Amino acid sequence: MKRTLTVNGAGREVDVAPSVSLLSALRDDLGLTATRYGCGRGQCGACYVIADGRAVASCLLTVDQAARMEITTVEGLATDGTLSPVQQAFADLDAMQCGYCTSGMLISATALLDRDPEPDEAEVRDALAGNLCRCGVYGRAIRAVLTAAEALR
Repeated sequence: MKRTLTVNGAGREVDVAPSVSLLSALRDDLGLTATRYGCGRGQCGACYVIADGRAVASCLLTVDQAARMEITTVEGLATDGTLSPVQQAFADLDAMQCGYCTSGMLISATALLDRDPEPDEAEVRDALAGNLCRCGVYGRAIRAVLTAAEALR
């Protein structure tokens, strides 16, 4: 069944069953592969996207649910080839190691800064709590989010 998803500011049509996960539609049908498959249970944060302003697990959203939302993937964070302040801070502070969790952290950080442009460290920690990183870059990621917040002011 055809559905139109609003992804990264553009209408994108997918022809999948309504119960297909947004994650599958993004990766398999739209070719937006920066959103990662992690656990498939909404517990790791690798598949996070911004849906109507909130960081959510795209593995738990169906295409039918997502069709009523504005979706932003990590590919939608940059503008005209220029990294967003969050992306730039992550790159500048080397807030990644293997990179698998990075897209989810970028999404969580962006959603936080969109609703609270001046978070303290505890709020950043809370926002990133749903993002599991086996490499343990949490300290650098927290510094990167706080640096991006300063850049946005």
